[in-house]
Amino acid sequence: MSRTTPPRPLDVEALFPELAAHRGTTTRLHPRPGRPEVADSSVGGPLLWPADEPWPVCTEPHGHARGRRPADIHRKRQILAAAWRREPSPGPTDEERRLLEQLGREHRVEEAAATGPLPLIGLAQLYRRDIPDLPAGPDDCDLLQVFWCPFDAHGPTGYGMLLDLRWRRSWEVTAVQTAPPQPQVVGSDGYVPEPCGLYPEQVTTYPFSGLLPKDLGARIDAREEALEEAEQSADDDAAAPVYYQCDLSIPPGWRVGGFASWHTTDPAPMNCRTCAAPMHLLLTIDSSEWDGGSGSWKPLEEPDLPAHLSAGPTKVIVGRAGELNVFACPEEPGHPHRWSIQ
Repeated sequence: MSRTTPPRPLDVEALFPELAAHRGTTTRLHPRPGRPEVADSSVGGPLLWPADEPWPVCTEPHGHARGRRPADIHRKRQILAAAWRREPSPGPTDEERRLLEQLGREHRVEEAAATGPLPLIGLAQLYRRDIPDLPAGPDDCDLLQVFWCPFDAHGPTGYGMLLDLRWRRSWEVTAVQTAPPQPQVVGSDGYVPEPCGLYPEQVTTYPFSGLLPKDLGARIDAREEALEEAEQSADDDAAAPVYYQCDLSIPPGWRVGGFASWHTTDPAPMNCRTCAAPMHLLLTIDSSEWDGGSGSWKPLEEPDLPAHLSAGPTKVIVGRAGELNVFACPEEPGHPHRWSIQ
């Protein structure tokens, strides 16, 4: 089933005609639980990875001797999902609670696994044929594959993430690796995705207000502040205000292309560290498809689904339930990517 974004609650270009010059597109991926195959664009599905090519690993020195087993994480999610959908008395039974406690325990791995290269988790793969806003990769590559390390142990702080993006030409892969290596344990449940098929949909988007021309951004911010003041004094049954940031500019959820949101930090320059070109947003990995502030983006096909049961189909959690924006060089897509967590 396709997923369709509702029309925006109001015409933002009628409010601010200058926005027409800044209009763009982004492709909402709409991941939903499924059984994708190697020929499909997916999150958490099997990857089209050559049988004779080494699987990506993390070789940076960091501890990975203790953690949760991926199989236990998947099983715990299955039990909880079934329990909360149970009628007429939703919630885990006493027996299920005891099992959930067991599944939540950390485990220690053998010495060889604790000190050797750590297999990365295959997070997603995106075929250009499926996704209108996915740019061409280097040398006519049509498939983007995304990996990450399941431990926050990287970067200058020693608590950051490690992301690895690979481009390839899908037609060159003949024999596919059917049982890729997996980490025995992970440092965080949020690094383990659930298999999801994608339902790409291209929608209109506008830049984060702080990146618009100064006068236009100031007028948009003034309107937001006035709406916030009015909302604080409004009756409980008053209609929800329509905000530029939440409702009119940048959609929530997994998406490709468009504009990055900078709602947690001030906008930061994202220039290519190889050629200094301003980088473009390639991919957004989001912890939620919508929340209380962005419910207007909920697909028309899912009007009554509660957020706590359905807004996190991938089970991926970025940072403190935020989003990861990945940037690519428009001059040379093979240059190293950069990213920001919001």
